[in-house]
Amino acid sequence: MENTKNTENKELPGKRVADSYTENVQILLQSTMNGYNRLYGGKLLEWIDMLAAVVARRHCGMNVTTAAIDNLQFKEPAYLNDIIIMSGRITYTGNTSMEIRVDTVAESLDGTRRLINRAYLVIVAIDENGHPVKVPPLIIETEEERAEYEAAKKRREYRQKRRLENF
Repeated sequence: MENTKNTENKELPGKRVADSYTENVQILLQSTMNGYNRLYGGKLLEWIDMLAAVVARRHCGMNVTTAAIDNLQFKEPAYLNDIIIMSGRITYTGNTSMEIRVDTVAESLDGTRRLINRAYLVIVAIDENGHPVKVPPLIIETEEERAEYEAAKKRREYRQKRRLENF
């Protein structure tokens, strides 16, 4: 795949969701536990943010920065020695921003898996001076991707409305 420099004068070729899909796997160690012997929420947030950044960088080929984290809910705890499986996919692209969905699953030693977190992050592509730059459009290939894209547009509208109300 040709690496094209991201410029404002050129229409960027689209990229598929599959082009930037990323997974990360961790085994929960004592250093990741909180006082209740459950996964420390801040550690999970760190992993989610890093995974979302990798997805975004793979999509746009640029440095990125996190602009917002939406819908970060801890649905269930994860415990010492669980395997944490995180998967990240791009759900939406705007002009300079991308929405990334990260699902986190905990797997116990017997193989039982349970969704413990789903988060949506807004990541902005930036140039070497920290200024936002255009990102490639998203190529939608499946009905699931289309449904996620449409839901992402609604989340974007809600974020914009919320931002205007708070300032």
